Amino acid sequence: MEESRSASNTPQSVYYSPRSSTASTRTVATPPTPPPLPTPSKISLVQPSQKKKHKIKFIRAVRSVFRSFPILAPSCKFPTPGGDGPHRAVNLSGTKVCGTLFGYRKGRVSLSLQENPRCLPSFVVELSMQTGVLQREMAAGMVRIALECERRPEKDKITIMEEPLWTMFCNGKKVGYAVKREATEEDLHVMELLKAVSMGAGVLLGRSDVDGGDGEFSYMRAHFEHVVGSKDSETLYMLSPDGVNNCGPELTIFFVRI
Repeated sequence: MEESRSASNTPQSVYYSPRSSTASTRTVATPPTPPPLPTPSKISLVQPSQKKKHKIKFIRAVRSVFRSFPILAPSCKFPTPGGDGPHRAVNLSGTKVCGTLFGYRKGRVSLSLQENPRCLPSFVVELSMQTGVLQREMAAGMVRIALECERRPEKDKITIMEEPLWTMFCNGKKVGYAVKREATEEDLHVMELLKAVSMGAGVLLGRSDVDGGDGEFSYMRAHFEHVVGSKDSETLYMLSPDGVNNCGPELTIFFVRI
């Protein structure tokens, strides 16, 4: 009895083994983010020809000499309201360049000028308008953009298109400021992708984090007539594909120093 009692009073160690449980983890597949603009492996754009730059400087020097003589006949005929068809033609005499308007649909549109589609951009300016807004304005009718800057004595040594900042007007309304900038890596990639395009418009695949779920990167390329009026006035006239602007250029950009 005593043995049985002592046995029953002896404390016993009880071990609890942890309960094994397996947590099932479920992986939720997220849709892949659309990639940015396709980046070519190599930029094959070439430098603009230096001969053309010297030619432009020579033409400007000749114009400055003849500017003091009386004007016998106007070199440009701008469209006049109510005029007949033949009298509304715009005759331009300047340098033909390749111009590209590009940007994300809800982002600011940029203008790039090239000697030809195979050359590096010689001029890039970022306008204070959304790409989609400019497209709607051009679809509604002719667009006139004026980029104005102040005239100062220290600015006489640079051309007006070398100015860093302009006040921008679109069809007479002030819309903000335009900024000249160097061509970025993305700009060069766009120009590389469009190297085979002489003129036209389209959409490239953009980035969803920039322009929402449907990041549209729009572009429009055309030939422009670059006319130098004076050291304080230069103009870009967009040329139609057939080379005839019976009703005036669809887009005109004025650079003015006042």
